[in-house]
Amino acid sequence: MNRFHLWFCRSSRWRKRIGPRMAWVLAGLELGPEVLEVGPGPGLTTDILRRSAEHVTAVEIDPALAESLRLRLQDSNVAVLEGDASSLPFDDARFSGAVSFTMLHHVPSRELQDRILHEVFRVLRPGGHFAGSDSLPSPSMRLIHIGDTMVLVDPKTFGARLEAAGFRDVSIEPAGQAFRFRARRPLK
Repeated sequence: MNRFHLWFCRSSRWRKRIGPRMAWVLAGLELGPEVLEVGPGPGLTTDILRRSAEHVTAVEIDPALAESLRLRLQDSNVAVLEGDASSLPFDDARFSGAVSFTMLHHVPSRELQDRILHEVFRVLRPGGHFAGSDSLPSPSMRLIHIGDTMVLVDPKTFGARLEAAGFRDVSIEPAGQAFRFRARRPLK
């Protein structure tokens, strides 16, 4: 992330915005006791998520962000791993639920985004939910990402991409400058 973007993602302004967005994304969902968070960045989403989950495993690709989050949340119900979500180091069906908040557009290609979807499906238990959000195109989105990776996810085609990864009961709902997604790994 560029410096401004990194600052913004740690700011109180972003914290105020992400809290209601997370509530909207997760309303009515039961993620279970073992939740995987893909791409927590500085961890503002992790701070909120860990209050409602028994245990959270956060996988962050950026070494500095992963280390900072690991140190900040040591001795909590969060395990932070530095790693690439397109190749998760977990056994199949390890997690009861999975989330990703406003990070997929940071993945440098659609192919890698799809690989992440397949990996989340693989490590999710049958019946488990995968939920999250991402941003929609806007002038401010483009401005924040100058010098950053920005491969926007099209909500019109994202449902089919989730289904191609194996998910069912897929729903995509745009609102304002973001969209939420929900999907479930089938029981069989």
